[in-house]
Amino acid sequence: MTHWTVDHAAQVLAEAERARTDRPPLTAEWPELDLDTAYQVQHRLVGHKTANGERVAGVKLGLTSRAKQRRMNIDSPLTAWLTDRMSLGPGLPLDTTTLIHPRVEPEIVFVLGRRLSGPGVTAGQALEAVAEVRAGLEVIDSRYVDYKFALPDVVADNASSARFVVGAHVCRPEELALDLEGCVLDVDGEVADTATGAAVQGHPAEALALAANSLWERGIALEPGWIVLTGGLTDAVPARTGSSITARFTHLGDLTLDCR
Repeated sequence: MTHWTVDHAAQVLAEAERARTDRPPLTAEWPELDLDTAYQVQHRLVGHKTANGERVAGVKLGLTSRAKQRRMNIDSPLTAWLTDRMSLGPGLPLDTTTLIHPRVEPEIVFVLGRRLSGPGVTAGQALEAVAEVRAGLEVIDSRYVDYKFALPDVVADNASSARFVVGAHVCRPEELALDLEGCVLDVDGEVADTATGAAVQGHPAEALALAANSLWERGIALEPGWIVLTGGLTDAVPARTGSSITARFTHLGDLTLDCR
């Protein structure tokens, strides 16, 4: 039998990502895996990336919708890491052959202008740390078969992080009612879903505050210049080869990702 440790779990997930091969969830073989240990695995997994020359570029939030939280029996989002190699420039295509079973979801993106750290950060205080608001598309790619996992599994897997693209159009946070910011998600010219910023914790700034407070508990602050993906506004759609996925925001502009 495999003796599961934080190091071994991180190596298994890193190899699954490298080989583009999905696997059963860790909890199927390591039922004792809890949330705290899963974050240790996540930390070690990202350590593999930075040791290979990647640079931490920011954070992402997952399970930001109330419905998804109830489904997973949690009361706040999970956090995960973004690196510079995950970033796609606007207009660049997504090479689906480098991933396992990618999906795409639209996001409201914050770029931080100053350091943000808990405890006790409120949504208003969090928003004061934001320099820019942009449109975003996140590409998620679970290393687990059929995206089936328990909460510790997805935390350990860095919340299915894979790629992301941030729009060129910049707004200041005070220019927008972010809870009312609308988004229409199109796939090949057909509407797949719609949402507003309220889908993210009631307001994206609430998600940012929760991230700051949650990371503080692990001794981490959000740094100036970091990108924060505040959470999917809609359910993710499959990124099929040859498809074109567009997020059309009310004020943040349009952002398209072509899948090749």
